[in-house]
Amino acid sequence: MPAARRTPSAPGRIGVLATVPVALAALLATATPAAAGTTGAAGVGDPYFPLAGNGGYHVSHYDLTLRYDTRSRHLDGRAVLTARASQPLTRFDLDLSGLKVTGVTVDHTRAAYRRDGQELVITPRHALRAGQRFRVTVTYDGTPKPVTDPDGSPDGWIATDDGAFVAGEPQGAMTWFPADNHPLDKASYDFTLTVPEGRTAVANGVLLGTRTARGTTTFRWHQAEPMAAYLATATIGAFKVRQYTTRDGIRVYDAVDPREAGAAEPVLRQLPAVLAWESGIFGPYPFRAAGSIVDRAPDVGYALETQTRPVYDSAPDLDTLVHETAHQWFGDSVSLTTWKDIWLNEGFATYASWLYGEQHGGPSAQQTFDKLYARPAGDELWAYPPADPGSGARIFGTPVYARGAMALHALRRAVGDRAFPHLLRAWAAEHRSGHGTTADFIALCERLTGKNLSGLLRTWLYAPGKPARPGGAGTP
Repeated sequence: MPAARRTPSAPGRIGVLATVPVALAALLATATPAAAGTTGAAGVGDPYFPLAGNGGYHVSHYDLTLRYDTRSRHLDGRAVLTARASQPLTRFDLDLSGLKVTGVTVDHTRAAYRRDGQELVITPRHALRAGQRFRVTVTYDGTPKPVTDPDGSPDGWIATDDGAFVAGEPQGAMTWFPADNHPLDKASYDFTLTVPEGRTAVANGVLLGTRTARGTTTFRWHQAEPMAAYLATATIGAFKVRQYTTRDGIRVYDAVDPREAGAAEPVLRQLPAVLAWESGIFGPYPFRAAGSIVDRAPDVGYALETQTRPVYDSAPDLDTLVHETAHQWFGDSVSLTTWKDIWLNEGFATYASWLYGEQHGGPSAQQTFDKLYARPAGDELWAYPPADPGSGARIFGTPVYARGAMALHALRRAVGDRAFPHLLRAWAAEHRSGHGTTADFIALCERLTGKNLSGLLRTWLYAPGKPARPGGAGTP
C-alpha cells in the first residue's frame, strides 16, 4: 500500500541494559518496602505490548534536554517528568530501553532505582500520596539503538549517515527517553536539543528559538497539545529548512535532506492545500503547528505521523502526505486506548487518501473498494479482521489499512454521503486531544444516524474471512 505506515525492513538492535550504580545500592536497601497496593504496575495491560506504559500515575509534561554527537553517536539526556499519582506509591516504573542511567531524583530528592528489562524501577525516598503531583528527573547517556518490533522492523532512535531518524511507533520512545510509553498517557512536551553546528534537530510543535555557540547549535521546541510518547521525535540531520504560516495561522516547518529535496519539494508545497481540504472534511486542524521531516534513511522502510510534523524516510508521494496528515486528526489528536484498535488510526488515514483521490481526479472510493473486494478469499487482505489483528506483528498489515478503510466505505454506503462526513467530524471533535475505542466509534455512528450499524461494522471489523458485499443507501 503506497501510504502504509511501514514495510518490513532490516531488524534493529536492542540496547544493552545498564546496571544499578553501586552508589545507590544503599538507597535500595534502606528504602521503605512497598506495601500491597502501593506499587505502580509495570504495564497498562495492553494485549499486544503488556509492558508498555505504567500504572499508578499520569505524566502531564516532559521536559527533555538532549545533546547528540553525530560522529560518535553518543547521547546525553536529562528528562524531567511532571506527574500526578493516581494511587499511593512507594514504587513506580518508567519505560527505558538501553542507555545508562546516571541519576534519579523525585521532587529533588535522590531516589533508588534499578533496571528490569525495559523497566526503570524507581523507589522514592518518601512515599507518594494518591493525587500528589511530583517531579521525576532522570539523567542518562549512551549510544541509543532501536528496538526490533514484532514485524521485524526497527523502531526508535535510528542512526543515519548525518544524524538520526527518530520514529517511535509502537515501542521506540523508550530508546531515547524514559517515558510512560503507551498511548493512554498523553502529555505536553518541551525539547532542548543540542547538536553539532551545521546539523538541525527537529522535534514536535513550535520552534521557540535557536542558539549557536562553541561549535554546537541548540534548538528549543514546545508541543503544547497532549501527545503520546510514540509520536515524539528529535530527528537530526543536515536539513534544508523552510518555514511559513498558512492562511489559517498554522505555523509550518519543513526540514528536508538536500538529497531528497528535488523529489520532496513539489509534494510538500501541497501541504497547505491538503491541510485545508482535510480541515473541511474532518473539522479544524487540531494543532498550532504542522510540517514535514524528509530524511534519507534507507534502512527504515516507513513514514510515521509524528505529531504536527510527520517524518518520512525518503521523499513522500502525495498519497503518503495525505495519509500522514490525516493521522493528525486520527491517531494523534484522537488516540488509541489499546494497540488492538489501531485500525482507528490506519483505516481512517487510508480512507482519507481514497477520499482525496476521489475529489482530485483519481478513482472514486467505490472503484478502489471494488478493486480490493475483487481479491480472492485466500488473499492476505482477508487474513484477519482489522479490529482484532491477533498480535503486535500484525498491527501494520494490509487488513488493518485496506480492510479498515473498506469498513469505513461500507459505513458510508449504509448511512449515505450526507451523513458520513458528519460522523468523521463528530468523532474527531468529541474525542479531540483524548482517546477512543472501536466500541465508542460504533456507538457514535448509531447515536448520530439512528441506524443499527453494529452488525455491519462488526462484520467488517471483527469477522474472519471475506465479508459479504455491503449494500446501503449511499451511491459514492
